[in-house]
Amino acid sequence: MKNNLYRGLTALTLSTALLGLSTSCTKDLDQTPKYELSPDKVYVGLNGYKQVLAKLYGGFALSGSNGPDSGDITGIDAGTSNYLRQLWSAQEITTDEAVIAWNDPGLQDWHNLNWDSNNPLIRGLYNRCYYQIATCNEFIRESADDKLGSRLAGAEVAQGKVFRAEARFLRAVSYSHIIDLFGNGPFVTEANEIGGAAPQYYTRKQLYDFVESELLALTTELAPARTNEYGRIDQAAAHGYLARLYLNAGVYTGTPQFAKAADEAKKVVDSGYTLVTAASPASSAYGRNFLADNNLPPAANEIIWPVIFDVSRVQSYGGTTFLVNGATSGVDGAWQRYVGQSTGWGGLRTTSALVDKFFLAGGDTLKDTRGRFWTPGQTLAINDLSQFTQGLGVTKYRNITSAGVGQGGPQNFSSVDFPMLRLSDMMLTYAEAAIEGGGSRATALEYVNQLRARAFKGSTGAITDAQMTKQFILDERARELHWEGTRRTDLIRHNQFTTATYLWPWKGGVAAGRSVDVYRSLFPIPSSDITVNPNLKQNPGY
Repeated sequence: MKNNLYRGLTALTLSTALLGLSTSCTKDLDQTPKYELSPDKVYVGLNGYKQVLAKLYGGFALSGSNGPDSGDITGIDAGTSNYLRQLWSAQEITTDEAVIAWNDPGLQDWHNLNWDSNNPLIRGLYNRCYYQIATCNEFIRESADDKLGSRLAGAEVAQGKVFRAEARFLRAVSYSHIIDLFGNGPFVTEANEIGGAAPQYYTRKQLYDFVESELLALTTELAPARTNEYGRIDQAAAHGYLARLYLNAGVYTGTPQFAKAADEAKKVVDSGYTLVTAASPASSAYGRNFLADNNLPPAANEIIWPVIFDVSRVQSYGGTTFLVNGATSGVDGAWQRYVGQSTGWGGLRTTSALVDKFFLAGGDTLKDTRGRFWTPGQTLAINDLSQFTQGLGVTKYRNITSAGVGQGGPQNFSSVDFPMLRLSDMMLTYAEAAIEGGGSRATALEYVNQLRARAFKGSTGAITDAQMTKQFILDERARELHWEGTRRTDLIRHNQFTTATYLWPWKGGVAAGRSVDVYRSLFPIPSSDITVNPNLKQNPGY
């Protein structure tokens, strides 16, 4: 069963994890433990460690440990504060791939690219990243060799070390988000004294070096690829996040690392994960990656690291519940049935810029099964961002099984697991690195055409080596990976996020789109954290 990892999670709110918060942003975080538990009463045997590990994995899926209305951080609505919802919004609503109709404080700033250091959503995203880092630090601290030796017996110690490696990976992921989103920031590990001095300030390069060193070590310390239980990461995930880090190294450090990106991506491609190639009664082969039973093969063989959601056990107003319901009309019953008997919230749509990538220049529709848009009652053009009927709906995430059975129902939560890392991403990462001189163009072309053969149900989508340009790969990433939380990073890497090189509807708050100041490629460190930690420095422009 896909939710074994999270079983018992909602019954446990960890005072030890909350007490582990030693970043300067704790002023905005809820540090009141629900249960007065000492570490020795929480980390009881291997099962106790696994329950806490579940809390760490659940940190990406759940806003809090006491149901969808609870929140581990304060100063922001619990549902909105969800890690995945905040990360996705920062990566997608800021780009050509998504707009949102709602007018909550700070929300329209995403697409208009006009936020400041007091934006409540940016503060929530920043605090969520550091809360996750803090909970991981506490687990790592409590799984030091001496503590594992005193609490576990025999072979359990080795398994406890694997758990610790997983916690280090999850911490590295959150630090990678800080690198990508904020560039610089406070740095704290399990070695920092709880309640001690304010964390020191690390530059983007310093954070990069730390994450790189952690991921390199974890390529051998985690479980071998394809041997861990569903929902937990393995060595392939470490190689995958290294590939992402190296692909963006030129942005992060000023020194490109395309050969390393290609090498790490190739290791993932060769690790035993496989593309979904068979359609189901309810979807194309590609679409099976985004259904409510994507925890089962064949989708489970393509998704390297899923964030688990479940209609009854892992409930959240973020994650894929947000992506299914938020992108569905509240008055269109046909639309609601198509995505899985889900109530529509009437928020998310896409712009014509994404839709156009699935069409030929002359307007003829390509037979690309990856582009799935809801058109009845919707207009392609957007004249008012607050009007849900303007902009096409995206039906990529559907809360139905491969047999077509809707999972939404009266509870209205999603069972679609979110793919944090997927094989096709690694194939396109290799292709881009190869174009930059880091790998074999022949191998890259083979990977691209494998993806396009699936997308076009045959060979009609195949391209030639001459067609495999940097711009083509950027557009292909949009077709393959749209709404998977990579778009902002991709545009920045290609110098198209802030510049006039590429415009999309309402970029920078103007209907036709406009360039914005280059400093928008980083978010500001929240002013609240700058105030309480004198070690920090604000990013330029804010």
